[in-house]
Amino acid sequence: MTTFESALLPIPELVCAVDGFLAASPAARSWDVETAFDWSAADAGRLSEGQRSAVQFVTYIEDHLPGYFDVYQRSFPVDDSVDLPTFTHNRELYHFTVRWALEEDTHSRALTRYQEASGMSDRDVLRDELAVEGRKPFELTYTHPVQFFAYALVQEKATQMYYHQLRDVVDDPVLGAVLTRLSRDEARHFSFMADVVSRYLRAQGDAAVEPIREVIAGFRMPLADTLRGYWRWALRIADVADYDHTAAYDHLIKVIDRAVDARTDRVDELADFIAQCRSLT
Repeated sequence: MTTFESALLPIPELVCAVDGFLAASPAARSWDVETAFDWSAADAGRLSEGQRSAVQFVTYIEDHLPGYFDVYQRSFPVDDSVDLPTFTHNRELYHFTVRWALEEDTHSRALTRYQEASGMSDRDVLRDELAVEGRKPFELTYTHPVQFFAYALVQEKATQMYYHQLRDVVDDPVLGAVLTRLSRDEARHFSFMADVVSRYLRAQGDAAVEPIREVIAGFRMPLADTLRGYWRWALRIADVADYDHTAAYDHLIKVIDRAVDARTDRVDELADFIAQCRSLT
């Protein structure tokens, strides 16, 4: 019987993926909220109402990092609740997870700072608004480890694409610079997730196909089930930046194609299924 622990990626494969991500993220490339931007020049008066709404929406998404991080902590524990090989795997993954969390938390702070500096919101009011949504639970109830990475692969690519496209339509240079930073970070996060999913496909072959199919079948962006007015808001901001999150599915198909030397029937079925999910959305 296959268990969550027995389905984990072999430790040397995970180590290669984590080392590759950290090598692509040297300290010299890091940035911080306090010094990376000229906050005194931020001006929300240069944004349309729809663009302001988009900034508010993505701030909620990024600010939910504690809940998202907690999912990974519970799913890949680093304590004595797991056996030694599982702990070793999870400890290696933790090297990535904490760096990932730091960068995502920086995104939250940058968007919050923009709202304050540009005149979009009062700091105390915004803090209280974010707290209402941030304390709501976030869950990913997956049973195979590859599913956490396949979900994040689509979500990171979708977020990167949105930041890139929103940057191209806003007229405030400060917000444009913030979105450029965020987009670049999300691109590196996507690359890590794509690398891990590829390694699962190469290591486990068809056994990883059905778990990935389940992710796409039930995919919903973070906070889709908890944020007030999520779907109405999501449709509105999609129009602002000509955005469709299912475009990220194409990138998952490319990852699958690169990972397998020759497609099996099950991999073919998965690729067809992902393409159909996008066409039906």
